[in-house]
Amino acid sequence: MSRIIYYVASSLDGFIAGPNDDVSKFVFLGAGVEKYQADLAAFKTVIMGRKTYEFGYQFGLQPGQPAYPHMEHFIFSDSLKFDNAADSVHVVERSVEQVNDLKEKASTDIYLCGGGQFAGWLLDHGLVDQLKLKLNPIVLGGGVPLFGEAKTQVQLILNGSEVFEDGLQILDYNVKK
Repeated sequence: MSRIIYYVASSLDGFIAGPNDDVSKFVFLGAGVEKYQADLAAFKTVIMGRKTYEFGYQFGLQPGQPAYPHMEHFIFSDSLKFDNAADSVHVVERSVEQVNDLKEKASTDIYLCGGGQFAGWLLDHGLVDQLKLKLNPIVLGGGVPLFGEAKTQVQLILNGSEVFEDGLQILDYNVKK
């Protein structure tokens, strides 16, 4: 069965975006970002919530088109609709059964792309298997929490870490089940 890997940028105080979804303070260039982009090449499936998908519009993503051309997209939403979605873009209802079905059928591990609220829901349902945190050397003071409003407590087991010259760290954890 494939694992769900939440690979996400975070501030030191645990936010994946600042107030008003501002991500301008995060590290966007350098060896750590290049590693992240290279790591994405291994995924063939991406899951995300509606807000994360729509966040891409401000960066040129067209509605119904894939954010990652080499991946099959599953957007969990009860309200999102497209007139002409690409064959690789699917809007599905948020359910544990749907996520487990994807985990069984995916040919690679599954990339959980951002979305603190959706990530928190997955965590609350025991569906996050690994956390790869791009820890940025910034404090945002507010914004979108890493796991939204999740109340679940989990223990993480460090697999490894890398530190880059610009202060970015990539921390790789397994979620203890």
